[in-house]
Amino acid sequence: MKAKITAVAVLLAATAGVWAQNAGKKDDPATQPAGQPASVASPTYVIGADDMLLVSVWKEPDLTTTLPVRPDGNISLPLLNDVHAAGLTPMQLAASISEKLRRYVADPRVTVVVTQINSQKVYVTGEVLHTGAIQLLPDMTVLQALADAGFTQFANTKSIYVLRTENGKEQRIPVNYKKLIKGQITNITLKAGDIIVVP
Repeated sequence: MKAKITAVAVLLAATAGVWAQNAGKKDDPATQPAGQPASVASPTYVIGADDMLLVSVWKEPDLTTTLPVRPDGNISLPLLNDVHAAGLTPMQLAASISEKLRRYVADPRVTVVVTQINSQKVYVTGEVLHTGAIQLLPDMTVLQALADAGFTQFANTKSIYVLRTENGKEQRIPVNYKKLIKGQITNITLKAGDIIVVP
């Protein structure tokens, strides 16, 4: 009989411990269901104009909003009006917003998620079917951009080149399309602002 009572007491104590742990988790933001969209950017991504951001303030639904970064690099938030976002990583922006919100909210916990990358673009011009800007995806190559743009019948695919400006200097990187598709030359990973010229 004593053994049964002891077993029941141990079971009740264990159940109470689990219940206490779960009760404590309800208010812990780290254990909340992830109802937010996943970020399309890496933690080191630098926010730019036209990017779409989700700014979430824990337990403050009126301050949680999805909004674009304006051409001037700012976003408009309730209570704070304009906050500069361009040039910052999501974590840096979250810290900046948290600091500004302390005047209005006790212990604000802010998360910034990049939901769309619109500021990173490359450009294709010349004898292609679709000239203009292409959104730069992570690790996008010159071959992917050319596949998106397509060639006209007059394209000189042996003399394609990429114009890239780094540290104020313009580089001209030649791309022989026929060698590229055969794997005879390295497929170039594009950077924001690159211009692909198809003569």
